[in-house]
Amino acid sequence: MQNASNPAPNNSIIQPAGFYIVALSSMPYNNIYVMFLTVLYVITVICNVFLITIIFYDHRLHVPKFIAVGNLALVDLVLSTSLVPGMIKTYLVLDNFVPFKLCLVQMYIYYVFLPLESLSICVLSYDRFIAICLPLRQESINTNTRMAYIIVSAWIFVLITELYGASSIPTLSFCGSLKLNSYFCDNAPVLRLACSDTTHQWNFATALTILFIVVPLSFIFFTYMGILIAVFRMKNNQSRYKALATCTEHLMLVAIFFIPIFIIFNLGFSGIIINPNVRTVCLSLSSLITPCVNPIIYSLKTKQIRSRIYSLLTHRLSVHPLKNTQ
Repeated sequence: MQNASNPAPNNSIIQPAGFYIVALSSMPYNNIYVMFLTVLYVITVICNVFLITIIFYDHRLHVPKFIAVGNLALVDLVLSTSLVPGMIKTYLVLDNFVPFKLCLVQMYIYYVFLPLESLSICVLSYDRFIAICLPLRQESINTNTRMAYIIVSAWIFVLITELYGASSIPTLSFCGSLKLNSYFCDNAPVLRLACSDTTHQWNFATALTILFIVVPLSFIFFTYMGILIAVFRMKNNQSRYKALATCTEHLMLVAIFFIPIFIIFNLGFSGIIINPNVRTVCLSLSSLITPCVNPIIYSLKTKQIRSRIYSLLTHRLSVHPLKNTQ
């Protein structure tokens, strides 16, 4: 077996047993921060499962908008699950070693569901665009079948596209440090540890960043430009307010999710070096706060969801007393 400190020969691959997660180790009170993320995760699981259940069982919510909302809730659930249990193991159980194959699995799941989060927010902007700009044709254009087709196509596209990123890692050699300066098995920190040529992997990662961050953000920008034009053409102020009010929850999601990621990646592309702990906190919050607030926003700010929750609770309260009197 070759010494891990020596460069890998051209005809062999040095594959490590795993990596050591070391991000946030220098950050004061990192355990408290991880406990805070754990609380966010628990809220995320409860709220998203509740939202998915309501949408699934209430046939009145089987409309394009809430099919998209249910899809976003499912993506939120898996995205947060790909991160927090590993962080609990690393920082609270104090076991920061991640086996190589498990690292690849976590990397693949995270980099599938992060783009799906971005595309799911895009789908919701498409739904708002059709509803406000083409209200008379909404039912014929934005059908349940078409919405399901868009969502399934997005899933298939991301699942296939992201295969290269994770499957290319075993072709690299790791002959130096195995300390991963991230809070999970992140693609970029893993590539920095490789002693092989990673040009193709970096080019692929850059292309995917543009494809899944810049393109969706541009799409959302242009849909809202169309929405604003349609709103300002409305003659009734009440209609304008009502149209804009239906977009507020979605715009909140866009801001929470995209702004931290967009700033961090732009700084990285500009060559500006930022504190690793700041980068880790920004990206972890962006990846975990969005899944937590999504179901809360759509439960509390959306009239249809509120009415379904109210009818569900009143139905339960009216049924159980009758059973008790029998």
